[in-house]
Amino acid sequence: MMEREQIVFVGTSDLSGHFRGKSFPLADLPGRLLHGVNLALTNLFLSAFGSIQYTPFGTQGEVLLVPDASTRVLLEFDMAAAEHFYLGDLRTLDGLAWEFCPRHILRRALERLHQETGLTLLASFEQELVYSGVPAHPSQPYELDAYRRQGIFGEALLGAMRQVGVVPDSFLAEYGPRQYEVTSAPSRGMRAADDAVITRELAQAVAFRLGQRVSFAPMIEAGGTSTGTHIHWSFLDAQGRPVLYDEAQPDHLSAQGSHFVAGLLLHLPAVCALSAPSVASYFRLRPGGWAPARNNVGLYDRGAAVRICSVAARDPELRARQFNLEFRVADATASPYLALAMMVQAGLEGIRARRELAQVASRPLPASLSDALQALERSELAAQTLGAQVLSAYLAFKRAEIQSLEGLDENEICRRYAEVY
Repeated sequence: MMEREQIVFVGTSDLSGHFRGKSFPLADLPGRLLHGVNLALTNLFLSAFGSIQYTPFGTQGEVLLVPDASTRVLLEFDMAAAEHFYLGDLRTLDGLAWEFCPRHILRRALERLHQETGLTLLASFEQELVYSGVPAHPSQPYELDAYRRQGIFGEALLGAMRQVGVVPDSFLAEYGPRQYEVTSAPSRGMRAADDAVITRELAQAVAFRLGQRVSFAPMIEAGGTSTGTHIHWSFLDAQGRPVLYDEAQPDHLSAQGSHFVAGLLLHLPAVCALSAPSVASYFRLRPGGWAPARNNVGLYDRGAAVRICSVAARDPELRARQFNLEFRVADATASPYLALAMMVQAGLEGIRARRELAQVASRPLPASLSDALQALERSELAAQTLGAQVLSAYLAFKRAEIQSLEGLDENEICRRYAEVY
């Protein structure tokens, strides 16, 4: 009888938002948890479509991809290979954090937030997807029958999430044909981005075992329904108390929260280059849809870039714990680590400068990825968040992606992204 040997994968959500890495025999896990696996520097620069379109490193150099033991995912499937993977950190051969590591970039932003304000980020990702396992049928937004038609996919996905430690919050039929939404419960700091990556991979894993696939691409077809990733967030102080809610303030948003949002809106054009980092992202961010088109904040407004979410509790303490904000200018072509890092740094600058919402001029979001990259290139905040070398390389990397799609119409561009996300 042929014997099988269990294999473990370690990866990171890279500059393209893809989960890439290497696998090794389970028997080697103890050593790999200490020393990781070797990767060429250029591995981080694989394009959205899998090819090497730009790399500042060429064939030279190596780093270590080291599994984070706290992120272990082990999920057994009947009559099929298990999902066994870890999220990892990219380190130099000396064991130091590599400046290009997406998790390191977020970790550094969260540490700055905590050092300067004493605050801890509490966040969750609300992720829309299109599931191929639904028979062709007219759109049934939010209907029970639309949920019914996806079969066991939703139950299997939420069960998988809970089994590996990602607490599911909701699963529902969304606005578009075959479109659904899955949300995890809030987690602190880095774990929020980890949960987003794990949820995406579990959605693909469950769909694959059912003979189907999911797509998180921002647009499946030109002019169609957009697919976004919305980031809900709040903050806790050193005693674990929520700090965004203030009954006495307009819209119940605390002064500190207002400063954070003002900084985020002021720097939003540059943030877009990391939170909506594909050519197709900007087919979604157009006036007339339910996706944001301006750098605005709105009470209960799902067309705003930042939505102040409603709360149901009557008890003031429970209201404060429910109160959160939603950042809607993001999609799954982004690495959750990079999007969250830039968002946190922009808001922190707003707190540091005590910016006021009334002083932030309302303006349209970038009309294209090229426009967003220009804003990123001009941003001192981006240089502080990413570091000068990472910023320069990221700009060249994304401009190569734009160049690779030149001459294609919007439908073909949407198709290309839908194939790989």
